[in-house]
Amino acid sequence: MSTIFELQDVSYTYLARFPALVEINLKIEQGEQVCLIGTNGSGKSTLLSLLDALIYPTSGRFYAFGRLVEEEVFDSLLEDAFREEFRRKVAFVFQNSDVQLFSSTVLEEIAFGPLQLGMREEDVGRRAEELMEMMGIAKLSARAPHTLSGGEKKKVSIASALSTNPQVLLLDEPTAGLDPRTQLWLIELIQELGDAGKTIIVATHDLETVEHISQRAIVVGEDHRIKADRTSSEVIQDRDLLLSANLIHEHAHRHGRQLHTHIHPHPGHHPENNH
Repeated sequence: MSTIFELQDVSYTYLARFPALVEINLKIEQGEQVCLIGTNGSGKSTLLSLLDALIYPTSGRFYAFGRLVEEEVFDSLLEDAFREEFRRKVAFVFQNSDVQLFSSTVLEEIAFGPLQLGMREEDVGRRAEELMEMMGIAKLSARAPHTLSGGEKKKVSIASALSTNPQVLLLDEPTAGLDPRTQLWLIELIQELGDAGKTIIVATHDLETVEHISQRAIVVGEDHRIKADRTSSEVIQDRDLLLSANLIHEHAHRHGRQLHTHIHPHPGHHPENNH
């Protein structure tokens, strides 16, 4: 396997004084399915933004496909070819679909990316039709994205991301706000994309889905550092780790003279109680 992303001692600070990531070291290999797990504010969404080259490290080095990615180089005219290659290979699905969707119709939304990358219109039209069929949204082709339900918007966002046939798909809290049926559909889609060889990186605090969509889980602590990098099953079964990362919490109460301790998940988590 080849290395897709490598971060070496990467830190990111907002406004020069609010740390979001601290000394992150990790490698993502081609074809991996990885979950970034952490509470809100831990930095996992910032890490996804960095992997998509929407922001750049405050310190440290970030490599993508073997090339150093830094603002003064990546955004220069000298790197037009690499920047286009990067945008073709890497796609981002934002947590809030309303941030991502902007075109007048669903069809135009899905066609936008390939057209910007210079694909022929007839090829783009054919790909958009195939994606809409795959996503079950063909009947929405002429609808304005802002008129759709939350689940429909998520499907359009994913179709738009897949329209360039990327090697890497980054998803930020993809199950947030979805009904159970759409959540199951999304989990199965992520599994299918992984089976097809896509590199999938998902930021989430939904522990219930982690083992279904990834083989590897990276826990980002509230101190914005990586606390663990293990198999997904090992991470999900490590109660002390999840407690320390504030992903679950203990609640003690009495039944008569006996004190009972229960593990309570945060919203979206459903681990078993511990008596």
